[in-house]
Amino acid sequence: MKKSTSEKKGLRLLPHFPTVVVGTGRGDNTNLITVALVHVFSFEPPYIGIGIAPSRYSFSLLRDNPEFTINVPSSEDMAAVIGCGSVSGKSVDKFSEFDLTPQESTKISTRGIQEFPITLECRVEKDVSVGDHVWFIGKVVSASVLRTGVDRSDLVLYWAGEFRRPGEILKKRK
Repeated sequence: MKKSTSEKKGLRLLPHFPTVVVGTGRGDNTNLITVALVHVFSFEPPYIGIGIAPSRYSFSLLRDNPEFTINVPSSEDMAAVIGCGSVSGKSVDKFSEFDLTPQESTKISTRGIQEFPITLECRVEKDVSVGDHVWFIGKVVSASVLRTGVDRSDLVLYWAGEFRRPGEILKKRK
């Protein structure tokens, strides 16, 4: 027999969320925020969404400049991932603080992170307020990889308060 739990705890039991560090703002004023609310909304055309709480500094930067970068970390980047999610960009330059190199984008004004394996450049096309977060849905307008053959098993996931790496493949889609 199933045991009852709170709705919030039930949501936290869902399997892994990808973890990314999102760039918001413009040029030298790019801020970084760690985000686990990230989802692909469409492959063709390519749309990805990020959930940001209105209380976050990055939220106001997205309102001012509706562009963002999705920077996908590897397990080597955990200090920066945790750091970018622990301090506010209002008072800290996170690139300097966490030894990250800004990467100029090719099609938007927001910078990416040079050290991270994957960067997606996105333009917000829609935002949807849902509960305590706003989903910013962006069209991916450019993508870059640090190296070919990115090892997906080394990318970072977040689940129930823990950062993880992908485990074994249980079954492949036909």
